[in-house]
Amino acid sequence: MPNALVRCVLVLCLTLVPLAGGAELIYPGDPKPAPIRIGITPVFLDNQTGFLDRWRTYLEARLQRPVQFSQRSTYRQIIELMLSDKLDFAWICGYPFQQFRPHLELVAVPLYQGEPYYQSLLIVPSSDLETRHIRDLKGRIFAYADPDSNSGYLVPQAAIEALGEDRDTFFRKSFFTWAHAKVVQAVADGLANGGAVDGYVWETLARIEPELTRRTRVVSRSQRFGFPPIVVRKDVADSDRLALRAALVDMHLDAEGRGLLAELNLDGFSVQDPAIFDDIKKLMMQIGAP
Repeated sequence: MPNALVRCVLVLCLTLVPLAGGAELIYPGDPKPAPIRIGITPVFLDNQTGFLDRWRTYLEARLQRPVQFSQRSTYRQIIELMLSDKLDFAWICGYPFQQFRPHLELVAVPLYQGEPYYQSLLIVPSSDLETRHIRDLKGRIFAYADPDSNSGYLVPQAAIEALGEDRDTFFRKSFFTWAHAKVVQAVADGLANGGAVDGYVWETLARIEPELTRRTRVVSRSQRFGFPPIVVRKDVADSDRLALRAALVDMHLDAEGRGLLAELNLDGFSVQDPAIFDDIKKLMMQIGAP
């Protein structure tokens, strides 16, 4: 067989036969594929770095692309990275999704207890048996999660507005903890007389840190809102958006994916209409938020 034909057959065979472990054969001189860059804020995992390493490996195997997770402490930091082309995708709250809708597109919405919804919880220390409504916390100390959080800021702000009260002076003092789990901690430790927290986070903490949540009491639950979504910059290629969406939506189909979902206390990811976040827009209009 002529040498040229031998080389062609060899290249064809190497191209068609996958390498062991799903590794991809890359020839010298081939351009390295750009990574999929995903932003995320802290949740409740004891070993968040270890989880993200496993999730990255899982997604890389299915996308056949490098994946990079970038953690930041606030939603605003994540949004700024997205708008400056330093992130492609992000797991954020429905509030910043609505704030920056001209720049963002919905990729997937997590399923929690079988549905793409969650609630904001008003919590107080377990020793407080008197508080029945946010009005009872007037003149006291309150813990918010993040100024760009629906459940941890927008919902209680709208509740105060509905009372006809001044949102700037309703509480004697308020502060941001920059994480929902830290709102629970602040209320449990008595640093705040009340707080607003993502119900999914509180309920997950009740499973993994019951001694913490037992030191708090749920006063009330808000209406249901669209669960914090995974979004993409609108200028990211459709092929990347659809590939990541498929990888997320299919996670429940294999054992490894189900294991990762279990660590997140989620049932899976789903495709939803952006209208699922319209009620958040109504709250924004209620308090005059941009």
